[in-house]
Amino acid sequence: MSIDTPPISPQQYEVLHGGGAEAAEIAQQRISRRRFLRRSMLAVWGVSTVSAVAGALFYMYPQLSGGFGSVLTVGKVAEFKAAKPADFKLEAAGVYHRPVARTYVIHLDPSTEFLLKGQDLDAQLSSENVVKASDGSYWIALYQKCVHLGCTVPFRDNCSSFKCPCHGSHYNVSGEFLDGPAPRSLDRFQISIEGDDVKVNTGAINSTVAHPDETTRLIHAPTVDCTV
Repeated sequence: MSIDTPPISPQQYEVLHGGGAEAAEIAQQRISRRRFLRRSMLAVWGVSTVSAVAGALFYMYPQLSGGFGSVLTVGKVAEFKAAKPADFKLEAAGVYHRPVARTYVIHLDPSTEFLLKGQDLDAQLSSENVVKASDGSYWIALYQKCVHLGCTVPFRDNCSSFKCPCHGSHYNVSGEFLDGPAPRSLDRFQISIEGDDVKVNTGAINSTVAHPDETTRLIHAPTVDCTV
């Protein structure tokens, strides 16, 4: 028996086939039940469809949610003390983790010594999403995910660099590859300074920074050994 034809008792069957007012009432009840069941099924289908569409929109356009995948204000400029690479201390100087944006905010002191000069330096800074502020300091927003297999990479105060605990990929304070199985340097987001706010566009990921060589490396490798 189909869902559109609810079962009836033997007594109802006899009344239906006998006709009369009772038969009409039973028939009307059955029609009402059919309508209820159909409307219930349509409602369930409608809710499921709306949920599926909403989920698809969230993944296609995450900025609509105001979370990861959008432009996020990660703090005030004064919260991020600048430092030279050798003086970096997590949450105290130079490097700051902001989980809401899955980002390490890097703030390099204006006196940071770069290996490149002039136009070569300017071009490399641009290609690595390094922003020079009006005070001469440098800002970077590094994606916290290791580019090898996706583990979250911690910053190691004891060796002034990022070292992945999963398979040993090693990155400089600027996110540049140092050693290990990682296929490239750390990915990074667009970062901007707007008034007193530090903003990170987590929907704009730069995943094209290759292993550096003598023509592209920005910063000296740390001199302290960094074992897992």
